[in-house]
Amino acid sequence: MVDLGFYRQLTRTSAGITLVATFAFACPNPTQATVPRFQKPTILAQANTNPARPDIAYTLGGGDRIRLDIFEVPQYSGEYQVLADGSLSLPLIGTLSVQGLTVPQATNAISSAYFRFLKRPIITISVLSPRPINVRVGGEVTRPGGFTIPLIAGVGSVPGFQYPTVTQAIELAQGITLTADIRKVQVRRKLASGSEQVINLNLWDLIQTGDSRQDLNLRDGDTVFIPTTSTINLDEVRQIATTRFSPPLEEPRSVAVVGEVNRPGTYVVIGGKTTLEQRTLGLPTVTRAIDLAGGIKPLADIRRIQLRRLTKAGTEQIIDLNLWQLLQAGDFSQDTLLQDGDTIFIPTASAVNPAEISELATTSFSPGTIKVSVVGEVKSPGVVQVAPNTTLNQALLTAGGFNDARANRKAVDLIRLNPDGTVSKSKVNIDLTQGINETNNPLVRNNDIIVVSRSGSAKTSDSVRTFLEPIEKVFTFFNIFNLFGILGDDD
Repeated sequence: MVDLGFYRQLTRTSAGITLVATFAFACPNPTQATVPRFQKPTILAQANTNPARPDIAYTLGGGDRIRLDIFEVPQYSGEYQVLADGSLSLPLIGTLSVQGLTVPQATNAISSAYFRFLKRPIITISVLSPRPINVRVGGEVTRPGGFTIPLIAGVGSVPGFQYPTVTQAIELAQGITLTADIRKVQVRRKLASGSEQVINLNLWDLIQTGDSRQDLNLRDGDTVFIPTTSTINLDEVRQIATTRFSPPLEEPRSVAVVGEVNRPGTYVVIGGKTTLEQRTLGLPTVTRAIDLAGGIKPLADIRRIQLRRLTKAGTEQIIDLNLWQLLQAGDFSQDTLLQDGDTIFIPTASAVNPAEISELATTSFSPGTIKVSVVGEVKSPGVVQVAPNTTLNQALLTAGGFNDARANRKAVDLIRLNPDGTVSKSKVNIDLTQGINETNNPLVRNNDIIVVSRSGSAKTSDSVRTFLEPIEKVFTFFNIFNLFGILGDDD
């Protein structure tokens, strides 16, 4: 006596219907065994229905290699490649699309398809080799475009495949720009229905609180978009620039420096870790770029510096900076970080405060020395190199001071090249007891010329010498003839 111990599978072929039975010897009445009716397959797994975590389940697509096991039907089990259009070519059922389906959803779809041929198909799908995912990154990133990212197997308490996150994709795009609005990052995802899902993320929360939900796991075909910020918060720039998804601070960036600097032009600014490098590079900031441009001129208005920056949208943002606030209050946000393509404009001051000029001369973004020509009646005439906060009296002393016997100690001429290209000449009355003032002891500027004229007695002496010089030559001529006896004495 036998019993139908497991189940019967009904296989439908082109030639008809064949019954395949598996028996176990247990029941004494074999007539109790009947062919069961068809019924819907049991759903073995549920798809992800949690809208708060759209990044949980893996979705199949073209390029995946899977293992399909049908319980008790090894001839139809095996390894299959998902075709480029997202379909599988399976025995009996032919082509079946699994594009965009999770593994549980694909399991249910294949089970439903095989239900027409097998009474109760038990399907198991495992992903052997996941396809690399393709994502696009656009907006305010250094190198927007499409990227192919391979998946890696999970380890430890994180099974399955590890998907790249939003910040990792931004890293592949070489980081965000300094005009990125990281509070309004968008992930645009195509759904199986053909519609598009937009997921809003706030990477500032990730920085401030470590909220990992903001660093979403990406799926194949996702697009990450970083919009342009309408206003730049200088207090946040340095903090954002030190994140992993910002360009490395050591990366060279080309910027232009124009206006009241000694050497206007384009410069490559390089940052670096000053504790690890022999060269003290520091951060790629505005003051470092000004230093590379030879430093500011005395007429520079450091309260109204403009940083002009192009966005990825093609617009120009103007950031107002006040380096005087940096000097007086230690506001490092005014010495903001630069990015490639920035332009720094230093305007001309409408009025100059001598006390401020002297203080600015000691800053890192002022030139170390300036060149001043001291000519005329000084002991060591020529070009002297002096500090930027040097006064006219100090420049005279650097050239050795007045020539005591010949110099006019009362006044000197100061010749200066003006910013508009003209040359001005002014007479400065000398008073060696005076401090810094524009009347008697002004601060000298780069390429100034100080002319020390002759005193009245020196001029008179030089005039007499000029008058007597021809006569002296004549007497010298007669003395030579007398020396050789050419001219004799008249009797």
